Amino acid sequence: MRRILPQPAGETARVSTCPCGLPASYDACCGRYHRDGGAPTAEALMRSRYSAFVVGDAAYLHATWDPDTRPRRVTVDPGTRWTRLEVLDRTGGGLFESAGTVGFRAHHDGGVVAEDSRFRRVAGRWVYVGPA
Repeated sequence: MRRILPQPAGETARVSTCPCGLPASYDACCGRYHRDGGAPTAEALMRSRYSAFVVGDAAYLHATWDPDTRPRRVTVDPGTRWTRLEVLDRTGGGLFESAGTVGFRAHHDGGVVAEDSRFRRVAGRWVYVGPA
């Protein structure tokens, strides 16, 4: 069971178990990427972006969006309750690659968001480009 702790003003929510679905604590998993922005693979970036939606970290979503495709402003709807992430497939996106895709389904209280997402490295860091 995931537990979201009360959120101090101006900070993202704290989560005890990582929302991305991997068997680790939030701090040891996606939380470390939220702190430094450096996910090692495209899949890790996609999982950490999902977790950013869960904890309300719009700044991380903006920072990890490809500068060529990102919107001027990124917001997170605090009324959406994200419940589960399914990673369906991936191509490329590994430690020694420069591009990749990740297919996923992100479940929330109002339905499901499904996407095959494109990722690339910019200045040595993975960024989200957009739908494939």
